[in-house]
Amino acid sequence: MVVQSQPAAAVLDRIPSLTKPCKQIHHHDDDELMKSISAAQITKKNIPIVDLASPDAIPLAVKACEEFGFFKAVNHGVPAELMTRLEDEATRFFSLTTSEKENRVSPASPFGYGNKRIGPNGDVGWVEYLLLSATPDYISHISHAISPQNPDAFRTAATSYIAAVKRMTCRVLELLAEGLKVGRRDAFSRLLEDEKSDSYFRLNHYPPCPTTADDSSHDQPAAALPLMSSTTSTGKLIGFGEHTDPQIISVLRSNNTAGLQILLSDGTTWLSVPPDSHSFFINVGDSLQVMTNGRFKSVKHRVLAGGMKSRISMIYFGGPAPYEKITPLESLMDQGEESLYEEFTWWEYKKAAYRSKLGDNRLAVFKRSRSRDPTVTL
Repeated sequence: MVVQSQPAAAVLDRIPSLTKPCKQIHHHDDDELMKSISAAQITKKNIPIVDLASPDAIPLAVKACEEFGFFKAVNHGVPAELMTRLEDEATRFFSLTTSEKENRVSPASPFGYGNKRIGPNGDVGWVEYLLLSATPDYISHISHAISPQNPDAFRTAATSYIAAVKRMTCRVLELLAEGLKVGRRDAFSRLLEDEKSDSYFRLNHYPPCPTTADDSSHDQPAAALPLMSSTTSTGKLIGFGEHTDPQIISVLRSNNTAGLQILLSDGTTWLSVPPDSHSFFINVGDSLQVMTNGRFKSVKHRVLAGGMKSRISMIYFGGPAPYEKITPLESLMDQGEESLYEEFTWWEYKKAAYRSKLGDNRLAVFKRSRSRDPTVTL
């Protein structure tokens, strides 16, 4: 049954989940997910916040991309009702039984419905998802599978949200280009505006994971994921394993359930990101790192699961056209400076990424030979 009248969080939080994998978790309250690093570390490193309506937006965004590869965007101009409407549509789909969802939407390859398995190379997480092309035509087509009784509801919610987030994302990219003084304000945003832009959209659902309730008497519904799990070294359940995003930029919005973490520049410290359903979180992607010749850092991030509340996130991945060459902008190169990376097309990079494990350093094989890790082979 599709539930329409209750709040999204209330519906998903009542869905029983498998308990076996969850018993590996030592801390299962949502508050515990925010305690992965000490209070002293948090005071030293806070998540950068950029007010997109502020005169300081440009320098703050550039600094955040250089130091973190990540920032929280506020005063972004995306209407709240677009966020909540799409979250409600996602909740209706994820509230179905697993068999209903699998019968409606084909397995992700790459587009479609995924349940626990992330990609083709053995990665798993406590997550189910819809991975979609961000084009209006594709959304219109897939809406009939996702919501056959009312496809217009999903189609309108998704296309309106994606269009608004894309506009905001292009604005962010233009601010970054202006801050870098690259000459063309649309140096990055034009790649997303290209009619052949290879941009994706993802809806993730991280089910609640009770550790004491016995759910064996329940009919296992949508959130009853396969008996596979992966945990951190401290026993926390991994919802989505550590990785960078291969595209130019990714823009995430979630409900108010914790779980997202970013890896700091020391390569060892994970910083928890406080959830904020009214804001967006901007991630520098691998392609933007290359285009800035390493000045901006593609941020490694992950999601921890295992709390008592469902987490729903929506991510827009802004990518270039398949045969767009990914190379450092000449206007960013100092005299005599050479590219850190071999030139490649987005299609070539995407193929390499698809063959890799989630946590692999995908850019390593495209580094110039003098700076390449000697353990990496082409």
